[in-house]
Amino acid sequence: MIDVTSRTGTVSRLTPAIAAAAGLLLLGTLPALAQDPIGSAAAPPAADFSFLGLFLQAHIVVKLVMIGLIVSSIWVWAIVINKWMLFSRNKREMDRFEQVFWSGQSLEDLYRTLAGRSNHGMAAIFVAAMREWKRTYEGGARSLAGLNQRIDKVMNVTIAREVERLETGLLVLATVGSAGPFVGLFGTVWGIMTSFQSIAASKNTSLAVVAPGIAEALFATAVGLIAAIPATIFYNKFISQVGRQAQRLEGFADEFSAILSRQIDERG
Repeated sequence: MIDVTSRTGTVSRLTPAIAAAAGLLLLGTLPALAQDPIGSAAAPPAADFSFLGLFLQAHIVVKLVMIGLIVSSIWVWAIVINKWMLFSRNKREMDRFEQVFWSGQSLEDLYRTLAGRSNHGMAAIFVAAMREWKRTYEGGARSLAGLNQRIDKVMNVTIAREVERLETGLLVLATVGSAGPFVGLFGTVWGIMTSFQSIAASKNTSLAVVAPGIAEALFATAVGLIAAIPATIFYNKFISQVGRQAQRLEGFADEFSAILSRQIDERG
């Protein structure tokens, strides 16, 4: 299992393996039955083993499991594409802002340029700190005591908001990555139950009777893994990127706080 609230934690690779192993253990009992025919009932009609055929032949419960997993998989890929674009855009914006910030341009001019925009990342931290700075000076404050702490606080709040924005949607990846294999395993168990019911109804343990249930079970497991594997991989990748970008934001906040602190000391 994973800690979905951790910013630096990673999704355990053992969860899908455990689910798959449990499914294979359950399936391992069926071939033995198939090799021990006990009846001579008429041969069942041939089953369609295509993906569509497996879905259409599956029990309604297995169908619901598959539909849920397919929807989850589509949701996962939508989040992956969105996050990929977001992290790439954030990195470009931070690189561009750092170039402008350290170019020697006046902080007042930079603030006037950014104040009217919707800012994210370092620009948002810069605007929040400068706004607090200007509010104090333009408000005619009698003392500058506590200004440093107020600036640090507004920058910390802005960093927390930025990290929260970056982490949005990652909970879905963590949940699908950890729960997907178990949902698929549920479909596997249901398929095995269907196989046993078919054996009991036909009094025939031939592979033709058992195989459709096994195929349904394996298909449900496969769909679960298709949803869970990318979710796990990209959750680990994105949570690592959140950590790196949060470190850059905190590093910039520390540097900017030092600059403002020097100016406060000079004016005080």
